[in-house]
Amino acid sequence: MKVKVGLVQMSCTANKQANIDKAIGKVREAAASGAQIICLQELFTSLYFCDVEDYDNFKLAEPIPGPTTDVLAKLAGELGVVIIASLFEKRAQGLYHNTTAVLDADGSYLGKYRKMHIPDDPAYYEKFYFTPGDLGYKVFKTKFATLGVLICWDQWYPEAARITALMGAELLFYPTAIGWATSQDEATNTEQYGAWQTIQRSHAVANGVHVVSVNRVGFEQAGAMKFWGGSFVANPMGAILYQASHEQEDIHIIELDLNRTDVTRTHWPFLRDRRIDSYQPITKRYIDGE
Repeated sequence: MKVKVGLVQMSCTANKQANIDKAIGKVREAAASGAQIICLQELFTSLYFCDVEDYDNFKLAEPIPGPTTDVLAKLAGELGVVIIASLFEKRAQGLYHNTTAVLDADGSYLGKYRKMHIPDDPAYYEKFYFTPGDLGYKVFKTKFATLGVLICWDQWYPEAARITALMGAELLFYPTAIGWATSQDEATNTEQYGAWQTIQRSHAVANGVHVVSVNRVGFEQAGAMKFWGGSFVANPMGAILYQASHEQEDIHIIELDLNRTDVTRTHWPFLRDRRIDSYQPITKRYIDGE
């Protein structure tokens, strides 16, 4: 089975409606080029506001489903495409999540995944804004494929990718917002991007699935952060099938053969050889040896 995936890598401004309109235009462009599943970057309706701790930024949040998912659901149904949309969710007064909604090709809202791993680093003050996800890991059975969706900081955790793959995900999508501090040297930048891409390629290899990672691009002043773009697709052997620019916005359509998962898992049977009886220690924070 083959599916055409669209990656939308874009820059954002402080104008939420302008960002939404821009994303809609790029979804239309991707659909016109044949995309069936279209993934937008993390928090595409705004600047990456987590680079500062500012209570005013909570005003950017909205319910899910809500106004933006309503618009995107209508768009998905009109175009006959699946849309993966990362949004700032207001669940209740004083309770917020970093959440991705999935809209199916008939315009239906399939559900949402709430980011499980929440970072707290300089210019990534996400714990100020987001409560960790409590829906568990999720897969979404869309018209074109069964998708697993994880979000940005989740990228670094093999457990998240493994569980999502074990739930039946045929593709892993990672909406992302990550970049370089402008104070860093080029060698550090190169090393960091390499680590980011390598860990996600390893999820493709370990689980025998394609991985699609969609990042934002552009310089955002508040956190002196240059988002590194570099959105990419890896096949089930971890080979890079496509990598976007570090500098420019990008819309790319790529056809993926989901039958590669069966072939890869048959020849490299990691799931067959898992020793699930021995993995209980993974649920500990650290193994102290006492």
